[in-house]
Amino acid sequence: MHMRLDKFLADMGVDPRGKIKHYIKWGKVTVNGKGVTDPGFQIRDQDLNSVQVSYKGHPVVYARYEYYMMHKPAGVLSATEDKKQTTVLDLMTGPVRKDVFPVGRLDKDTEGLLLLTNDGELAHRLLSPKHHIDKVYLARVGGELPPESVEAFQQGIHYDTKLTAMPAGLTILRTGLPMSETEKASYIKNYELLSGIKKDASHANASCLDVSQIPDTVSEVTATIQEGKFHQIKKMFHALGTEVVYLKRVSMGPLQLDPALAPGQYRPLTEAELAALRELTG
Repeated sequence: MHMRLDKFLADMGVDPRGKIKHYIKWGKVTVNGKGVTDPGFQIRDQDLNSVQVSYKGHPVVYARYEYYMMHKPAGVLSATEDKKQTTVLDLMTGPVRKDVFPVGRLDKDTEGLLLLTNDGELAHRLLSPKHHIDKVYLARVGGELPPESVEAFQQGIHYDTKLTAMPAGLTILRTGLPMSETEKASYIKNYELLSGIKKDASHANASCLDVSQIPDTVSEVTATIQEGKFHQIKKMFHALGTEVVYLKRVSMGPLQLDPALAPGQYRPLTEAELAALRELTG
């Protein structure tokens, strides 16, 4: 089997394929040190990892699979494309394979660890509930949690009309922290979202909560789940009578969010990190 030169370069995300064809014809590409002007130049599959390709003076190394860790910022969609909103792939400005996608999703207003790859098999195993992979989140929730909250998480919270969460972990780290104005807005937003409250434009800025119902303090906790259903952690705390005001995923199985990554930054996984994920999923 063979691969066209223009596909080789497009797969590695150096430029859109149409632009690549022009640069090849203009003599801006070499293969093993020799100029090539035919976009259809064939590279044998067995040579993909050893062939020396240069594009506009820069070496291009072929990788069938790529794996990245991103610190997803709040306000960005966990999607490959969107016509109106910024996605995590929009943040990946360097050469990246065009078929990379986020493994699972984080809510738009949630930040933290996100794995991106084009390895569909590994992604499927990581997301499969049968592998029981822990996903740990740092959360700030309104007020103080009732004493039975930890046990409720362990037993499995019935948080929707038809859904009960698998047994989960909850650790209360700190309580009595002052709630900021931004967190108050998040509290109201999530209360309305999970209560099914819809407001028309004339009431868009009005709160359906009385001021006395909004806590003045927050508790900082970690929540550990092995599922990833839509708004799951928010719904679990809503079932306990409070709302999440901040949420950040800090780990997924053995993969820990790199503290050196600022929101919006990403890096390739290390060999050790990738090996740990593969060992975990068998």
